[in-house]
Amino acid sequence: MKNHGLLNPDLNRAVARLGHTDVVVVADCGLPVPPHVPVIDLALVFGIPRFTEVLDALLAEIEVEGATVADEIRDSPAHPWITSRLAPPAVPLRYVAHEDLKCAVGTAAFVVRTGETTPYANVLLRCGVPF
Repeated sequence: MKNHGLLNPDLNRAVARLGHTDVVVVADCGLPVPPHVPVIDLALVFGIPRFTEVLDALLAEIEVEGATVADEIRDSPAHPWITSRLAPPAVPLRYVAHEDLKCAVGTAAFVVRTGETTPYANVLLRCGVPF
């Protein structure tokens, strides 16, 4: 049995298959996901698990070279959740219209759905390399 890190077997499997430039989405419970994109649904009830908990666990496992969020997040409580964890210039943060972000979800290797209900609590993470 693992004694640290991600415990969810589906999430472990998906993370292990990631390569350079692959995109992973950490999403609130309402983000629409195209049918062809795999979803690892961690949502239990509204608010559980929190976006920040899932993001922190994922960031401990992957190398991130860039991130994309909706421009509308600037007025959301979720904005500092992102900027405090993905601080530019270490991880360039790109802002796009929410509709464009939803379209970009279609390029993701997978989506991790949380129980988060805070508006615009979604981030696309572009994988980097650790060397």
